[in-house]
Amino acid sequence: MKHSHTKIWIHIIWATKNRERILFKEPAIKLFNFMIQKANQINVPLESLNIQPEHVHALVDLPSNICLSDFMQKMKGASSHWINDKNIITGKFAWQRGFGAYSVSASQLSKVKNYIKNQTVHHHKKTFNEEYQEWKEQYGIFDD
Repeated sequence: MKHSHTKIWIHIIWATKNRERILFKEPAIKLFNFMIQKANQINVPLESLNIQPEHVHALVDLPSNICLSDFMQKMKGASSHWINDKNIITGKFAWQRGFGAYSVSASQLSKVKNYIKNQTVHHHKKTFNEEYQEWKEQYGIFDD
């Protein structure tokens, strides 16, 4: 085989520090645009992105030459620095440590894209915290 071919779809979720609900309207729009630009700059275009007041959902096709933790460190680090430098929100901004990352089958892409797109409606039925606990149980992740 002359070339390597990969499609590594990953649904990534991360939260504001203490899951504080602070990314509303204008700050969320500005952050959305910044994240699109930053992801393109590091050659991991965002297939889907949704910013909620206390968390972010992103869908990426992670290239085989980029480590997920490096990608997330760059995205979270650059965005928190940018938010603070540009005074996008009142007070000091920070992301919570860590992130959730879940593999997505190509056959489920449209379902995951739709889910990410409809976060606002979805969270009228179930809070982010409730949903995150369900994901951890479904994926067999048990905190110490």
